[in-house]
Amino acid sequence: MVAAPDVDAPSRAFELTRAIELSCFALCVAQAVFVAGCYVKGYWLVALNGALIPNDFVNVWAAGQQALAGHAAAAYDVHAHKLIEDAAIRLAFAGEYPWNYPPTFLFVATAFALLPLVTANIALLLLTFPLYLTTLRAIIGERSALLLACAFPGIVPNVMAGQNGFVTAALIGGALLFLERRPLLAGCLIGCLSFKPHFGLLFPLVLIAGGHWRAFAAAAVATLAFAAASSLAFGMDTWVAFLHALPATSQSVLTDGSAEFGKMQSLYALVRMLGGSESLGWTVHGMFAAGVMAAIVLLWRSRGPFDLKAAGVTAGALLVTPYLFMYDLAALAVPMAFLIRMSLRSGDTAAELLRFLPACALLISFTALKMPVGFVAIVWIALLIARRLWVTGRQPSATKAAFA
Repeated sequence: MVAAPDVDAPSRAFELTRAIELSCFALCVAQAVFVAGCYVKGYWLVALNGALIPNDFVNVWAAGQQALAGHAAAAYDVHAHKLIEDAAIRLAFAGEYPWNYPPTFLFVATAFALLPLVTANIALLLLTFPLYLTTLRAIIGERSALLLACAFPGIVPNVMAGQNGFVTAALIGGALLFLERRPLLAGCLIGCLSFKPHFGLLFPLVLIAGGHWRAFAAAAVATLAFAAASSLAFGMDTWVAFLHALPATSQSVLTDGSAEFGKMQSLYALVRMLGGSESLGWTVHGMFAAGVMAAIVLLWRSRGPFDLKAAGVTAGALLVTPYLFMYDLAALAVPMAFLIRMSLRSGDTAAELLRFLPACALLISFTALKMPVGFVAIVWIALLIARRLWVTGRQPSATKAAFA
């Protein structure tokens, strides 16, 4: 007996898609209202009494000021840097935002230091947000990607902190997008990512595993070229100061927890927040990171779809570093975009978007929980990548070729 066709299925699919679109639009509005409300109420950038509110961006602006004054290496002196931050805010605020970036990022810091602090902070966001949007639009290949990108909850922490998460997402997403068609450009983008070297741990491995030698060479040349350019522009002593400051940074953030383990989004931070010792944190995180690296290398040596390889290495890059904050999770939109790209081909986009809900809910919950919920969100996306890989592996050969 043949079952009667479900005539309501197309309409239900349309309603589901429409519901997702409306939900994304509502989330976009809610996030915009939240940021605007924080500004109007004096919780972001400028207080109600006109005093400036420090956030992570004051760190970048202060380093730029030191570079403009001809004292770039002093940015790595915590005490000298804090004096510039206090002067920028016009008061001696509690805490500090140490400059931990390689000297290559001083080019960016110097450019923004030419503007007043608040103006520069807003300019950073206005210039980098379109890069993030354009990258996700290019990966997914649909105009609806712009709505999804704006609705992603990982963007708000980056905006509030005045951070560069949009740049990280654009560089990683762009490098993977161009890797097969324009490997030299992809390599240059990976080289640009060297301003956050802890996110580049996996890329040399996967480029070798996948045989992307031109991209590997371009990334190496670009990294060395940026390093040489920064030495010429700001002096070799900036690199000496940077390398000298690294142990102190590790001691402060990863050993002493000066940045609060609840604000960090790695497995190491989770272990430490739960009361584990430093040695236990490193042991657990090290074993986990080694497993992730091995799995990603095996994925890139396989004949699996490139979209899954791209999603896997991005999620893996976020998982293997112990130094990860919520604003960095703007880059989590990249593996989600590659999964959406695959779902468009298989026709289950609505279902895939629904599978993202737990990760998005975890990111939203951070404001109330202040714990490494972002780490759990990354693991959830990694599981979705593994699920898609398993489903693809069970499909007939002709279907697999369509995903390649």
